[in-house]
Amino acid sequence: MRGMLIFPFIILIKFYQFFISPILGLNCRFSPTCSNYALESLKKHGLIFGIYYSFRRISKCHPWGGKGYDPVP
Repeated sequence: MRGMLIFPFIILIKFYQFFISPILGLNCRFSPTCSNYALESLKKHGLIFGIYYSFRRISKCHPWGGKGYDPVP
């Protein structure tokens, strides 16, 4: 059941990684990249907490938000 709930989000992230990200270029300030972080957080924590951690990470994506290694909790 858990896999079925996160599957549409994984498809959207993969679509972004394969079709949109190459056009935008490598701009992520963090490692792992924000899209890989989102995939990992969804797989590790499920839908609710996965989305929460993903949005929390994406909200750091600004010049004063830090950079570097930021693993999924």
